Amino acid sequence: MPAKKNTSAVASLLAGATVWGLIWHPYRALEAMSVSAVLGATLTYLVAFLLGLPLFRRQLAEFRPSWMLASIALVAGGCNLGYVLATVHGEVMRVLLMFYLAPLWTVLLARLLLKEKVSRHGTAVIALSLAGAVVMLWQPSLGWPLPGNGAEWLGLAAGFLFALANVLIRKAHDLSIEIKSMAVFAGVVTVGLFILPFDLDPVVLPPMAGWWLVGVIGIVLLATNFFVQFGLTHTPANRAIVIFLFELVVAALASWLLAGEVMTLKEWIGGVMIVAASLFSGKLEAREPHPA
Repeated sequence: MPAKKNTSAVASLLAGATVWGLIWHPYRALEAMSVSAVLGATLTYLVAFLLGLPLFRRQLAEFRPSWMLASIALVAGGCNLGYVLATVHGEVMRVLLMFYLAPLWTVLLARLLLKEKVSRHGTAVIALSLAGAVVMLWQPSLGWPLPGNGAEWLGLAAGFLFALANVLIRKAHDLSIEIKSMAVFAGVVTVGLFILPFDLDPVVLPPMAGWWLVGVIGIVLLATNFFVQFGLTHTPANRAIVIFLFELVVAALASWLLAGEVMTLKEWIGGVMIVAASLFSGKLEAREPHPA
């Protein structure tokens, strides 16, 4: 991959990680307006989908249904919706620890579906990133990082689906970035509409200020998903998941600034380890298979 495209791909993934480290806050603001997390996610992704129709009309003219595209839509839909629900209803940093066990799933899935091999250096990078997550987030009083409630189980499930979506998006190299982005939006809306009748929270439409927030989130999601799709398409799956761990650092800072949570020394040390792992994540590009 040319150096310029490689830099752009990494920058795109870091931008996506930054947004996802902050996205829980506006969804919590919607919930404070009595808009449930399921409805909030469904509406914001619907806005992103509708905005994408005219923007990507030329690429969508080449759209052809396929099982791969449907798989990306449903897997990414479940991942994004699960992430929103978990971070709205659970402790943000604890949920993210569950979510970012995803590198373990990515290693296995990339090996099975993409035939990507990880060198010893790559394994060390993954170990460093996971160790950083444990150092930054693990609290001895809570025991080992295993799900302790429904939100944390959702975070774990969303992490697995994220890893699977990551691998599927890279595998579907014949699909354009725009079509894959629209599939993600459609997937969240589809899964959200399916779950909405079973949601325990009543369906309450946003007030006027809430609709403005829904629109802003939709625009941000449209731009972010496009950047992330570009990054995933041009970055090996194992490397991408480590770069995304930068989200933990962003979320830790955001929870400190926006929710009044204080960063301890061990959280700073863990954050530095994660950033270091991201910087050295190029080691994960070990012996990728050559295209036939």
